Amino acid sequence: MSELDELLRFDVLRTELQALADEMAIRLMRSSFSAVIRDFLDFSTVLCDADGRVIAQGFALPLHLGAIPRAMEALRARFVEGLDPGDVVVLNDPYGGGMHLPDLFVMAPAHAAGRLVGYAVCVAHHADVGGRVPGGAAADSREIFEEGLRLPAVKLYAAGRVVADVERLIKANVRLPEVLWKDLSAQVASCRSGTEGLLELERRYGAQGFAEQCERLLSHSRRSLRAAVSSWPDGVYEYEDFEDNDGLSERIVPIHVRVTVRAGRISFDFAGTSPQVAGSINCTLSFTESACYAAVRALCPPDVPVNQGFFDDIIVHAEPGTLVHARFPAGVAARGVIGYRIIETIFGALAAALPDSVPAAGDGGTTGIRIGGFREDGTRFQFNDIVCGSWGARPGLDGLDGAAGIASNISNRPIESAEREDPVRIHAYGLVADSAGAGRFRGGLAVRRVVELLATEATLQLRSHRNRTRPYGLLGGEPGSLSATYLLRDGVRVQLPAKTTLRVRRGDVIEHVTASGGGIGPVSQRSADLIAADLADEKVTTTHHGVTNGSPLLREEAHES
Repeated sequence: MSELDELLRFDVLRTELQALADEMAIRLMRSSFSAVIRDFLDFSTVLCDADGRVIAQGFALPLHLGAIPRAMEALRARFVEGLDPGDVVVLNDPYGGGMHLPDLFVMAPAHAAGRLVGYAVCVAHHADVGGRVPGGAAADSREIFEEGLRLPAVKLYAAGRVVADVERLIKANVRLPEVLWKDLSAQVASCRSGTEGLLELERRYGAQGFAEQCERLLSHSRRSLRAAVSSWPDGVYEYEDFEDNDGLSERIVPIHVRVTVRAGRISFDFAGTSPQVAGSINCTLSFTESACYAAVRALCPPDVPVNQGFFDDIIVHAEPGTLVHARFPAGVAARGVIGYRIIETIFGALAAALPDSVPAAGDGGTTGIRIGGFREDGTRFQFNDIVCGSWGARPGLDGLDGAAGIASNISNRPIESAEREDPVRIHAYGLVADSAGAGRFRGGLAVRRVVELLATEATLQLRSHRNRTRPYGLLGGEPGSLSATYLLRDGVRVQLPAKTTLRVRRGDVIEHVTASGGGIGPVSQRSADLIAADLADEKVTTTHHGVTNGSPLLREEAHES
């Protein structure tokens, strides 16, 4: 076979693996039941080789993907003698390969003639996994035991049949058992499409040929990352950013990173970061690794493939017992807030070294507004709303408005879906004029969402960001605006903490305004054409081109449901 033929053969397989992982994602999205998976797209799909190494990722959350290797380590340690055809494993234990309890990993082996070919893996966020608070991701839980059902790596299917006792155990411990089971079944179907595809690829390429091409794929990714990082200036770069609520109180929590770039390799040291906190914003080492991988990937050329080869030369050091490497039994349910902040801290460190690549800070991460309770007919509901705000300005471009940041890659829930399925009314949903961090290139605008509860009573769980520390601007750009959340009850409007859990009742209105993105460059350098376009789109007013720190007064903007 000629060198060109071999190159084409390699590229075809790489593309086919990517398409197969994407097919898994599409199957999950179309067959899932809950809004969290179907509408928010809070899931990831991955293919691994026979050694459990990631070889391809599909449509995915960057903050999920670095945890896949740890999950595979947990599976292989638990089932040392291997799995049988038709077996499917589930786990969500953050201290045993998982991230936080709502994220359930489903893993299925692919066998050909008794030989292990690889694994299909799917991780998805579930609407409820039990625990003290509906929705399972409260920031004010004090330890893992309050957060819901914790599953070590255990067989969900054995030889193609559901393990009935495991099904009963799961359903007995969650508030929406049928919803969870349907979503879990969709994950199993997604994995089966992945295993079938792996077997077909191995049949076509042959066992040895397929294994050799997978090794080549990992080597290609490793070389591509080294080439990208080699183009960065060698050096040591440091930055400190802050989370402004520890889950239990309005206490500033520092995240410090020291980034070392040298000879095509990059390492992260989190010495100086806060010790783990009493609230549940702590994260496991696997999640911190995921955030580091996501930050590096965002600064690389788009053709660098993400697989185990990509991970190999990214070194992460975080002391046990810290916010970014929590010790058991610390709560980790709301660990997402720290994942977002880790990425922005890394960007802050690398901004001076890579001014043509690093964006300003965005809204701080998606806001979680979760309301759980009972409808009038006695059936339980779980309203999960994820509000995606804005990006910081990018080098040469404004920040995106109303879009999830690179860390999450998810979607705002359509109003029609929310009002059809849950006892809520959405009174307002839109961009906030004059909110962006000003600059030569402005940050993305804040997003405002106003929700009224129609059920008699329920539990509200709020997880938001950047209500005290503004998103930073770069190169003379202004910082973004702060976030704010308000509760309107009986004509009285009260501002809520960034993270809280409280009882709400019929007629209560929750107004949330996300933070906006920071700007890049002095606002005096902004072009007249960009200012005119913003005025025409009503993103800025004729009297204000700067940044605001508050929220507009709650207005009655009801629409017909």
